[in-house]
Amino acid sequence: MIKSLLKTVAIIAIASVSLGARAQLVVDITSGIDDPTPIAVSPFSWSGGGVLAEDVSGIISSDLRRSGLFSPVPKEDMLSFPKAPEDVVFRDWRILGTEYIVTGRIEPQATGYLLTFDLVNVFGQHKMFTKQVRGGQTQLRDIAHRAADEIFEAITGIRGAFSTEMVYVQEETRGGKPSYLLMRADIDGARAKQIRRFSAPVMSPMWSPNGQELAYVSFETGRPAIFRENLRTGARKQLTNFKGINSSPTWSPDGTKLAMVLSKDGNPEIYVLDLVSNKLTRMTRHFSIDTEPNWMPDGKSLVFTSDRGGKPQIYQLTLATGQVDRLTFDGDYNARPRVSPDGKTLVMVHRNRGVFTIATMDINSGRVRVLTETTLDESPSIAPNGAMLMYATKRGDKGILAAVSLDAGVKYNLPSQRGDVREPAWSPYFE
Repeated sequence: MIKSLLKTVAIIAIASVSLGARAQLVVDITSGIDDPTPIAVSPFSWSGGGVLAEDVSGIISSDLRRSGLFSPVPKEDMLSFPKAPEDVVFRDWRILGTEYIVTGRIEPQATGYLLTFDLVNVFGQHKMFTKQVRGGQTQLRDIAHRAADEIFEAITGIRGAFSTEMVYVQEETRGGKPSYLLMRADIDGARAKQIRRFSAPVMSPMWSPNGQELAYVSFETGRPAIFRENLRTGARKQLTNFKGINSSPTWSPDGTKLAMVLSKDGNPEIYVLDLVSNKLTRMTRHFSIDTEPNWMPDGKSLVFTSDRGGKPQIYQLTLATGQVDRLTFDGDYNARPRVSPDGKTLVMVHRNRGVFTIATMDINSGRVRVLTETTLDESPSIAPNGAMLMYATKRGDKGILAAVSLDAGVKYNLPSQRGDVREPAWSPYFE
């Protein structure tokens, strides 16, 4: 039986877990590349009165360190604190082995803040750019993340994803009764806040392509049902209420459809719901279990998990023709497929010799790479730049979130200060 389907059906097992109170996630970097790029983010000047509520330069340093590709110079090791490129003494930074330095100035604005920041190449002794980021009174962290994105892209050529967010499920116990919280946080775990609290389990949250809505499964009606919720207004709508399984909602790339799993006709099958016309179309017809659909980036096909070959493997369904092709052959279990934004890499829960891990597969060659090392890894979700993925795992008997780069070179954990967390979903870019 497919692992995720058992998790949906055997809800009593989920409800019996007693978890801790809501808390902010904490970044715990476990590994990076062998030769990260040395960079310094000099403390930014502030021309307003008092002390800023956030250390903007410190947040940028943390973002870059968390990528695993950079090794920021600690503030206490800096020989000076330049505020602009003309203040940089290149000899001092070469002594420290620093390749790049970031300088910046924060100014008060009528409705918030203006950050002007510079990226300087130390060895080349030249300024690479000067850019500005504006934000409101409560957006200092947003300003920092956006600046980190610009710096990351300028050096690596990869679009940064520090300004993105995540949602996840957290459970807490009050008066001996479990509550299930749908949570939203910055991608570094900061500013965690509750979207909605449930007295029954909630699972499988998925972002809409524009980042304005979620789809998820809730058991609040006494059986699984799929809901759609607007994150700005809090308005939500129940989309399904069929007998049996209602699970695994996933948005089409254009946001007009949801693929899902329903057993209303007797067997778990893949369906597509048109959110404009409300038309529901059955996409698979097989006596085996078809579940966990996910769209290919072009919107023309779905990948999904099925045991139609005897054990759970991943298949691709071409929507125009109905043709189904098996994609995975390495390992005796492959499930929970996710596809990278460029459509070239499949991310999945992979089992080999009884061990569950997160793995990638090159869709063209079929080559599989195991990314994680623990035995209970699940629920992978890919960053919108395709560089990292987040997943749920265990540390001892505690559920935590973790992240790993798609080349397995960078890894970090995001445990909560108290309690268990699971079912992460990485947001799209907020344009």
